[in-house]
Amino acid sequence: MNLNSYNYEIDESFQTYEFVSEGPKGKITKVVAYTEFGTVNGGIAYNLGLGDVDQETGKISDMAVTDNKDSMQVLATVAQTIIEFSARFGKHWIRVKGSTPARTRLYQIGVSDIWDDIKDEFELYGLKNDEYQEFEKNVNYEAFLVRKK
Repeated sequence: MNLNSYNYEIDESFQTYEFVSEGPKGKITKVVAYTEFGTVNGGIAYNLGLGDVDQETGKISDMAVTDNKDSMQVLATVAQTIIEFSARFGKHWIRVKGSTPARTRLYQIGVSDIWDDIKDEFELYGLKNDEYQEFEKNVNYEAFLVRKK
């Protein structure tokens, strides 16, 4: 799989990834963070968070609207962090849900674009009507669970 992604830096825990989005709005630092939140199907589960770093406060916001015209490259970078996180930590579940329904839909578009390339390596489920079901293209989901096979 050859994704057009940004280079990123990883912290010593291998749970926080930082990169810079570049576009018409300038350079915007983004962070992907994995936070353990419990178990799913008997396995450890992490939440994937994506946010912008506020240049004045240093705080991370998952509600910021960047509109830097590079959303697919940002999503490709997030996908690369999932691959790297999974290579490091194994078969842990990763929950992905946008901070808004529109963002979740954008994530779904990105996943659909690469699904054929990753389906042999990853399990993917979508949340629909309070149940996780095997991922299918063209079905709208509220969240996703992914893990390395």
